[in-house]
Amino acid sequence: MKKINFKFFGRISILGLILSASFFHSLSAQERITLKRATELVIENNLQIKQSQFSEALSEENLQQSKLAVFPTLNANTGLNFNFGRSIDPLTNQFINQAITSTSGNVSSVTSLFQGFQKMNQISQNKLQLEADKSNTQKIKNDLVLAVVTNYLSVLNALDLLEASRQQLDISNQRRDVEQKFFDVGNKTLADLSQAKSQVATAELNVTNARNQVDLAYLNLAQLLERDPSVAFEVERPEVEDVLKLNPSYSASDVFKIASSNFPDIKLAEFRKQVSEKGIEVARGDYFPRLNLQTGFGTRYSNGTFANNGFSTQIKDNFNQFIGFGLSIPVFNGMAARSSVRKAKIGFQNAMLNEQLAKNNLNKVINQAVYDLRAAEKRYASTRSAFESSKEAFNVIEQRYAVGLVNSLDFNQAQTNLNKAQFDQIQARYDLIFRSKVIDYYLGNPITF
Repeated sequence: MKKINFKFFGRISILGLILSASFFHSLSAQERITLKRATELVIENNLQIKQSQFSEALSEENLQQSKLAVFPTLNANTGLNFNFGRSIDPLTNQFINQAITSTSGNVSSVTSLFQGFQKMNQISQNKLQLEADKSNTQKIKNDLVLAVVTNYLSVLNALDLLEASRQQLDISNQRRDVEQKFFDVGNKTLADLSQAKSQVATAELNVTNARNQVDLAYLNLAQLLERDPSVAFEVERPEVEDVLKLNPSYSASDVFKIASSNFPDIKLAEFRKQVSEKGIEVARGDYFPRLNLQTGFGTRYSNGTFANNGFSTQIKDNFNQFIGFGLSIPVFNGMAARSSVRKAKIGFQNAMLNEQLAKNNLNKVINQAVYDLRAAEKRYASTRSAFESSKEAFNVIEQRYAVGLVNSLDFNQAQTNLNKAQFDQIQARYDLIFRSKVIDYYLGNPITF
């Protein structure tokens, strides 16, 4: 009986798996995207990031406006009036019975000398709000980068499963051809041939399912990158085997210690707490009196009593300056200031709880991530061992089957076990890589291969 060559199983690696040209377009006709480029695209195109950046811009504008609010105001006013019949001459304050045309103008400035430090506290609060918005943008970016890594690895995993399924289909086709030849000369039964054909059908179904998973994985990645799904592209295969070899040992407490000091989720909660705390000081400013300095100058003209005086003469003669102070003392305003302070304190207490919740959640997910990484390491080691064992067992069964010492049912079962072991190893490999990258995510390390 013709011997089927299964030695290639020992040489299957991520670097050696290449998709068939019958299913995919020519490599030169498609864009090839690396993981680094994919993370760049999601940051460039994602609408959530753009929305968060708009919030940053608004906070920046609020900060600038609050800084300018400490400067004196300067305003100019003018007016032109027409009076008919008995009216008061605006220059003499005497009643006259004639049509009067008058105009006036003034320039005034108001300087806030004391306002309960509200303006300075408002500047500080707006600075903190800007930092909070920046942290929120970074949080969104980090979450999207992790999502890109997840989807990118899903594509690679689907591609490897597809290639493995095709290899299994090739093996099944070889065996069916051999069984057909022996059946034709009377050395095999119809049951043996039927079993071989059934194995081919199963392998073809696996290829179809794997191809669908590839399409779905590419669709998910394209949508995440805000790309047109109809425009085909390919992912670049990184040297992920090196990632498996260099996987360091992590302690959950060490990871949390680093993450709690630089993770955007924690920074966001901290800044929001500080914004709320500063809001208390802003609200307390309403308890204090407000002292303003008012200065200005003005003049006026009228064609009434002093009609014989020309326009320029009246403007010059009526020129005046003024300076004064304005003091506003809050006495009773429906307890508005007290209510504002109480609400600010409640907001601060809630922000403190949110910060602690963020730290608690981070601690939980990091402990889970480290546990998942250890479990993934063990699973990958087990699947590698299981694949090697299944491969050796299959080789023995294949040799015994060739000389008639094993029936087709046992041979089919051995091939099925080998298929499953191979698929499990592929999935375990990418699961380990993903779990490792999750730790890098919490440590703030660049997520690259």
